[in-house]
Amino acid sequence: MDSKRLILATLLSALVLIGFDYFFPQAPAHQPAAQVAQSAASPSTAAQPSAAGPAVAGQTSATAADDGPDGPDTRLAINAPSVQGSINLRGARLDDLVLKQYRETVKPDSPDVRVLSPVGTKRADYVDFGWRAATSDVPVALPNARTVWKASGTQLDAEHPITLSWDNAQGLTFEIALGVDKDYMFTVTQRVHNATGQSVALYPYYRVNRGYTPEETGGMLVHEGPISVIDGRLNEGSYKSVRNDGVPPENVAWSHQGTGGWAGITDKYWLMAIVPDQASSVVGTYAWQAAQTQYQVGFTATAPVQVPAGQTVSTQAHVFAGAKEVRLLEQYEHDLHIPMFWKAVDFGWLSFLTRPVFFVLDWLNSHLGSFGLALLTFTVIVKVAFLPLTIKQMRMTWKTSRLKPQVDLIRARHKDDPMVMQQQIMALYRKENVSLFGGFLPLFIQAPVFWCLYKDLYVTIEMRQAPFIGWVKDLSAQDPTNIFNLFGLIPFDPAQYVPLLTLGAWPILYGATMFVMQKVSASSTSMDPAQQKVMMFIPLLFTFFMARQPVGLVIYYCWSNVLTAIQQLIIMGRLKAADAKPQLVAKK
Repeated sequence: MDSKRLILATLLSALVLIGFDYFFPQAPAHQPAAQVAQSAASPSTAAQPSAAGPAVAGQTSATAADDGPDGPDTRLAINAPSVQGSINLRGARLDDLVLKQYRETVKPDSPDVRVLSPVGTKRADYVDFGWRAATSDVPVALPNARTVWKASGTQLDAEHPITLSWDNAQGLTFEIALGVDKDYMFTVTQRVHNATGQSVALYPYYRVNRGYTPEETGGMLVHEGPISVIDGRLNEGSYKSVRNDGVPPENVAWSHQGTGGWAGITDKYWLMAIVPDQASSVVGTYAWQAAQTQYQVGFTATAPVQVPAGQTVSTQAHVFAGAKEVRLLEQYEHDLHIPMFWKAVDFGWLSFLTRPVFFVLDWLNSHLGSFGLALLTFTVIVKVAFLPLTIKQMRMTWKTSRLKPQVDLIRARHKDDPMVMQQQIMALYRKENVSLFGGFLPLFIQAPVFWCLYKDLYVTIEMRQAPFIGWVKDLSAQDPTNIFNLFGLIPFDPAQYVPLLTLGAWPILYGATMFVMQKVSASSTSMDPAQQKVMMFIPLLFTFFMARQPVGLVIYYCWSNVLTAIQQLIIMGRLKAADAKPQLVAKK
């Protein structure tokens, strides 16, 4: 490869890196990873409950966010092993929930991550359910958002389910039996007792609601917004399409009829989803209610439920509101027969690679007690797995360097005829059994490993806020240090104004290891001064690029560069020794 081609390759690499950074933007280091799920800063204690917890049944909220047009709301407390919050008994809304095991930032005093917030807050997220009349000919009083339900207890927890009830004073009694497990799954059973003397037909519905459009920071790397799996088919909608494609009168932008499945609204790490009875025929929809400024995703039965006179009919669904933990989602998929529930985690088109890589890292973490050590061990595994290809690459590099004098001679002879020059060079390579592509093959094959690690670090909550040694408190975030403020000695963050001025300690170490690795490569091959100058520029380019990537990925490549340099020294040493033996024999 001559100098012009090398310079062109370097420029193309720079364009790829810039494009990668454009399409897959990184959140600033100072931005909380759970920003999408946070409740906005508000004086409302409903949006940010006090240490005493939410109000229990029989108590009224004194906040403007909870106060509806019919007066202050009554709440039923939720206190389970993984979640805490409350249910608004006005409307029977599940609209107040925080996750006990996750915090917004790595700071010890950081508040718990909030996944559900009431109407009236800046980031309203809630789940509601109920009934619709099958016909308008016979008016039936049905529960709505203003209905005040009676609770059978004062607190919902994993051992004590709660039943809400409401009598419409026309012969129909509605009940909602609520249960919650030790994680994030709620069981919702709706019952109707008919004492009217005639049959009643009703449609049950379940839906999640979002009263704002969040800032999508994942670019093309992770899906955020409406999501569903119905009849084994995944559908990922966008907020924009839901707003623009709605069809009156209910402004439904997308619908699909099928049996069972699940649907909801997903963020990078969190999910609100409805899981209907997997044997029931339902219609899943994405809708936009402009009057209420909210997105709605949920299910309605395709056929009305007939409630004969004097009988009780029930329908059941599950509500997931919590963290997208991979193994937990797969457990729910197995136990509740939820189709492809693991796809709530956006492993992408290469999920057949990214998922196995995640499971290897997760297994290593369970045995080593650290995702950082798991990354280092995984690097060794990758190096061992690709060792045959690495040896082949080194042999091709060695053969190419030995042929350089002959190649230079051919170029000198045919400098005026480039076509003949290339033909003779390729003939020489064929004669010596040198494959130029073989030297790059390991790089192409290892590229998916880079992608899998990047994807897993970015989308899996298991690596969110996973600590490592020293100053690294979150392997999924970029290095929090910055040389441009002397690693925190100067109380100023230039990256807030110029994102390029971000260069942490680990990216600098990465650049140093890449420089050393290239020095080792240069000592093993023949390279003219112009090529060496261009190659010395590449570590600087990649150092600034890696500065904005997850620090876990940077640590992986630092360790990989060290192992690669050691491999090159050992393999090239053996190749030189093997090449020297025939010469010694010939001299003798």
